[in-house]
Amino acid sequence: MTSIAGGTAAELGSAAPVLTDFGGGPFGIYVHVPFCATRCGYCDFNTYTAGELGSSSSPRSWMEALRGELATAASVFGALPGSQPEVSTIFVGGGTPSLLGGDGLAEVLDAVRANFVLADGAEVTTESNPESTSPRFFERIRAAGFTRVSLGMQSAAEHVLRVLDRTHTPGRAVAAAREARDAGFDHVNLDLIYGTPGETDADLDASLDAVLAAGVDHVSAYSLIVEDGTALARRVRRGELPAPDDDVLAARYEQIDTRLTAAGLTWYEVSNWAASDPARCRHNLGYWGGGDWLGAGPGAHSHLGGVRWWNVKHPSRYADRVTQGTLPAAGWESLTPEERYTERVMLTVRLRTGLPLDALNPSGRSAAQRVIADGLATRSGDTMTLTDRGRLLADAVVRDLLT
Repeated sequence: MTSIAGGTAAELGSAAPVLTDFGGGPFGIYVHVPFCATRCGYCDFNTYTAGELGSSSSPRSWMEALRGELATAASVFGALPGSQPEVSTIFVGGGTPSLLGGDGLAEVLDAVRANFVLADGAEVTTESNPESTSPRFFERIRAAGFTRVSLGMQSAAEHVLRVLDRTHTPGRAVAAAREARDAGFDHVNLDLIYGTPGETDADLDASLDAVLAAGVDHVSAYSLIVEDGTALARRVRRGELPAPDDDVLAARYEQIDTRLTAAGLTWYEVSNWAASDPARCRHNLGYWGGGDWLGAGPGAHSHLGGVRWWNVKHPSRYADRVTQGTLPAAGWESLTPEERYTERVMLTVRLRTGLPLDALNPSGRSAAQRVIADGLATRSGDTMTLTDRGRLLADAVVRDLLT
């Protein structure tokens, strides 16, 4: 691996000098779909509505550029020493991938298959907005080869959805989850956001009732974060809405964990619960485990053998870069040993499988003993795992381990 700290997009565009090998772990592909029908007030993702894009980009021009990027990446990776690994996971996110429709998502998967070899039993996930799905949509993507669906529910309370600027009706996410299961999807996730201003314990209980009634095998639950530059941040700054309260967020997390655990969904990452090992999101486990992945699409991030790069954000600029026949990178960096150590600690400690103590440096091992003594983690053999209280303070635990 080279020790170059960073470089220009042009240097990565020619790629071979800085990409020397695969890291040896699982290899996944993330595809970013930058389109949304409307912009949610809390969202700071790289997304665009049709009005924001005008005539500068469209799903068709994005699809053509995606094909070009995948072909270029496959060519670059094929020139590296050793054999290119099979793709074990694909995750289509956004944005709102379901706006492409079933045929559009099938085309995305065909573009990946045209340039990379999928492993037997590969996990293939797409995110979807409940309002842009239907029984036919789920049947089409299941037939195309998708194996997993992740639906943005956020809440079952109408007034909470209004604060978040979500467009779907409260019952639509549950109906969509059932439609996905009827179409043959064994693995369906529902996303929740908790701690929205105005949300009550009863609201969250109603959301959890709906999630459990949907019969899904995976739930992701995230505390509301007020991101700079969003409509929600402006409303909080003007005093129209209160900022999320840390004590309330902790109580909401405990409420979620208690209900999901009682229903047979076990946490395997601080914000994720699954009904079984096969129900866990293997693509995200690849991220958390330090695997390699190609991020294709505007603004997508990639990682290969300790080199990380990120694409230009705007869809039209992204397409322009692809037509030049290079990876459409805005920049790249080669992670130092210290940076890789930091990321491993940050990500691994959040997993139920725990953080191996021998992965820590001497300072980290001393801190781990303090964390265990404080009741924030337990030790089993040579591994430390967060306790229930430790999960509430996971960020503080990470700071202690890295100090």
